[in-house]
Amino acid sequence: MSEYRRGLVYGFATYVVWGIVPLYWSLMNEVSPLEILAHRVVWGLVALAGIVGITGAMPAVRAALADRRTVAVMGVSGALILINWGIFIGAVSAGQLLDASLGYFVAPLVSVGLGTLVLHERMRVLQWLAIGLAVAGVVILSWRVGHVPWISLVLAVSFASYALVRKLARVESLAGSTIETLLLTPPAVLYLAILAAHGGGHLGHARVGTQLLLLSTGVVTAVPLLSFASAARRIPLSTVGFLQFLAPTEQFVLALVVYGQSFARDQLIAFGCIWLGLIAFSVDLVRQARVSYRS
Repeated sequence: MSEYRRGLVYGFATYVVWGIVPLYWSLMNEVSPLEILAHRVVWGLVALAGIVGITGAMPAVRAALADRRTVAVMGVSGALILINWGIFIGAVSAGQLLDASLGYFVAPLVSVGLGTLVLHERMRVLQWLAIGLAVAGVVILSWRVGHVPWISLVLAVSFASYALVRKLARVESLAGSTIETLLLTPPAVLYLAILAAHGGGHLGHARVGTQLLLLSTGVVTAVPLLSFASAARRIPLSTVGFLQFLAPTEQFVLALVVYGQSFARDQLIAFGCIWLGLIAFSVDLVRQARVSYRS
């Protein structure tokens, strides 16, 4: 299997898992989003450490830790993914999964824009049209609702920026994910310790099912994150963005079918603009793939 095809497999698997993960977070409704986030970081590091030990990747982790630039870059990527995780978990907890799915619909188009601005990737006519339609959708939603859909925008910008940073990072996916999680762990442990000192926290106090769910956040975090980083390093950023359509589509269906969220006409108009943009973007990708194949 070529590196490109391997990247496609990694990316497809990642977004399928991320699309259904709201069901997992909903099982812990009694736990605050901030506590879930802290557990996610701590147990994510445990899971990644186990993977590093099994695969023999410790030399790569040590080498990356010895490079100050790599550590700094992983600090930036860690901060971006932490913001993304926190906003998403909070949105699911607050019953705003539609807003979250809108953010992940817009994120691929933000990735295209970042690819143009930072990586100097040339944008074609249909890509410009796609971004224009997405901007129109966000503007329409903001105007009709009366406020900027900040949940959607923060999710879109933070995740697209994370993808860009991981693509530029000079570090293998496993080592990079381990380092960025390691950097996030001290404040997460401190928060959980303070919570426990004040008689709070669910670990050791909640029902067994909830405690097991908290412990399993490491696997739910580490495996798809590692898979995504592997995909981002093997395929173009625009293709990463294309695959990302899978997750918000699943989340959109979950919001309507499972969570019973209402879908007003204003939202339909906004989503419609973004969907038209995604169609234009998809057509452009297919056309470009055919040109590359023939050449």
